[in-house]
Amino acid sequence: MARKPILLNPRRIRSLRESRSQRLLTIKSIRESIISFAGISGKPVMNQNGSEIGTLVDVVVRWSQDADYPPVTGLLVKIGRRVAFVDIDRVETFSRDSVILSSAKLDLRDFAQRPGEVLLGKEILDHQLVDVDGVQVLRAADLFLAHALGRLRLVGVDVSMYSLLRRLGPARYRSAATPEKVLDWAAIAPFDEHTGAVRLRSSQQAIKRLRPSELADLLEDLGRTERQGLLSALDIATAADAIEEMEPEERGALLRESEPEVAADLVSYMEPDEAVEALRDLDEDEREEILDLMEPDAARKLGSLLEFQEGTAGGAMTTMFVKALPHETVGEVKALLESQREHKEEIDGVLVVDEEGLLIGEVALFELALALPSTPVSELITQESIVVEPSASIADVAEKLIGSRRFSIVVAVDQRPVGRILADDIIDALLPERGKLHFPRLLS
Repeated sequence: MARKPILLNPRRIRSLRESRSQRLLTIKSIRESIISFAGISGKPVMNQNGSEIGTLVDVVVRWSQDADYPPVTGLLVKIGRRVAFVDIDRVETFSRDSVILSSAKLDLRDFAQRPGEVLLGKEILDHQLVDVDGVQVLRAADLFLAHALGRLRLVGVDVSMYSLLRRLGPARYRSAATPEKVLDWAAIAPFDEHTGAVRLRSSQQAIKRLRPSELADLLEDLGRTERQGLLSALDIATAADAIEEMEPEERGALLRESEPEVAADLVSYMEPDEAVEALRDLDEDEREEILDLMEPDAARKLGSLLEFQEGTAGGAMTTMFVKALPHETVGEVKALLESQREHKEEIDGVLVVDEEGLLIGEVALFELALALPSTPVSELITQESIVVEPSASIADVAEKLIGSRRFSIVVAVDQRPVGRILADDIIDALLPERGKLHFPRLLS
């Protein structure tokens, strides 16, 4: 997508650096002693006398919300035709070249996976992952273990083509880890193979700190199951913001694959103009199903916007705007703005209307910020509103926007405001092939 680059403020940069400096793979001794899962998998498992008991099939780790580096709890060992679970406490040596048990006694019952347990080979290797640092979707070509923090732990993942080729090559090369290519596991968000949900751990919180445009990129690159899993890890407002940033084709696919109730919730939380754009990407039956599941008032508003043709002011406008009566004070208007804080990026001024709802003029947010709380807003009107009819073409709107050097234009019917068109919406409408081009903003 052709989204504008994200500008990071110094506080976020410092936070990222601090979190990375605390990671295990920054420790040279750990980085140089990591054990390749691909290299150790299939190796003989021996007892203390050097006799082979079986072969290593998989490694079991336990997930928890507080652990960035999941501890290994046991091994799956193939003995004849059976696969036995070996508790990690029965393992004396686990290195790049060998697995040696401290006891020959094994529990030969069929392995039953318990809640919170994850099989690295079956459920993580070759599966999609999210790199929170690099904001990208990856596929695990190899996994790496190390003795750290008093336990054998999963500490890293390799996504390079070299590791994939190494696994397919001669067995003697499979244990040759490449530490410089390994990503620290603390930056990785994996998905549950069974439910598709993001596994509960600290990286889930890191996902929630990503910007909507970053989340949109991830949603577009993930498979269907993982995409729904990522959505489930986000609060509904954040998920809606991310969907607004997606390409129309991908956004439509996501809404179609979501449960209708979920799709309705997501559309309800989107800005009206973005919601209408998303609904237009769907078939009529799909659109009606979503509207039927929404709150009647919200569905009615979106339904009225859908009646306007694409390529017109009415088809591109948002119904989110703030208006005030002339006698209302700055203090009262500020309280009204506070109640609309979640829409702060959509509001660049306050429309002043008379008792009949007719537009008088506008008050810039800068003027409100400087005025005394007791000042009537009528005294702050310094500019006449630039107004277009809903039927005006996008080209006409763009021409007025450029001529007035404003950030938005009012859409009105008989001088009564019904919506507003923002500058970035005009750019999106005129340059659809460029993707979403929202103006970049520094993180607060």
